[in-house]
Amino acid sequence: MAHQAGGQRPAPRPVPEGLEAQAYLQDYATLLQAVHFPSFVVDHRWDVVLANSAFESLFRGVGPHPTAMPGDNFLRFVLFHPDAATVLGEHEPSWCLPMLAHFKAALERSAHDPGLQAIRRDITQDPLMEAAFRQGLPHWIRAVGEDAAEHDGAVRPLLHPDPRWGATECRIVGETPRTLEALGYTRLTLVLRDARRPAAVPRRPRRVRGGAGHLTVVPAPEA
Repeated sequence: MAHQAGGQRPAPRPVPEGLEAQAYLQDYATLLQAVHFPSFVVDHRWDVVLANSAFESLFRGVGPHPTAMPGDNFLRFVLFHPDAATVLGEHEPSWCLPMLAHFKAALERSAHDPGLQAIRRDITQDPLMEAAFRQGLPHWIRAVGEDAAEHDGAVRPLLHPDPRWGATECRIVGETPRTLEALGYTRLTLVLRDARRPAAVPRRPRRVRGGAGHLTVVPAPEA
C-alpha cells in the first residue's frame, strides 16, 4: 500500500519542559542504545521521540520521503512510505491494518489534534486509502477481532536488510515505565527471532515506485 502523502513534513516535536524530564530522556536514550533489538519511543501521534541504532539499522535501506521516514513518524512510515513493504513483512494485514486501528482510536481520543488531523487529511486525499480506512478496517476487525490490533505481544514478519537476520519475525514488546508514560510516550521493542527458526514469512516484495496502492481487503473501484 504505497502512497505519496501530500501533507507537509511534521513540525518539530516539542521538548518536554523541565530539566529533570530532559535529563530523564537523555538517560533513557542511553538505555535504548544498550538494547540489541530495534527499540523506539513514540508519542500519541507516533512521532518518534527516541530510537536506538538497531532501529536505524533495520530501516537503513529505506529511501528518502518528505513526510514518512521511519525515524520521524512510524505511523506515516507504515501507511505512506513506498518502501515500507520491503522491511515490514505481510505489510497489509500485519502492519497497516493494526496501525490504522490504532490511528482510529487515537483520533477518537484526540479529535482536534493537529498532527492526527494532518494524517487524516492525507488518508482522505487518496480514495483507496480512504476506502481502506472506512470499509476495509471495520471488515478486518470483524474478521479477526479487535485484539488483533494490539501491538504488545504480537508476532509480525520482518524482512531485515542484514542477511544474518533476513526474512524473520519479531515479537513486539511494549515496555513503558511510569515516568515515560507520564510524559505521554510509549516504548516498543521489536524482539527479533533467529532466522533459523521456521517462520511463515513471504519473500521480500519488489520495491514499487510511484502510484498509490491499496489494501487487498478493499476492492479496487470500478473504472
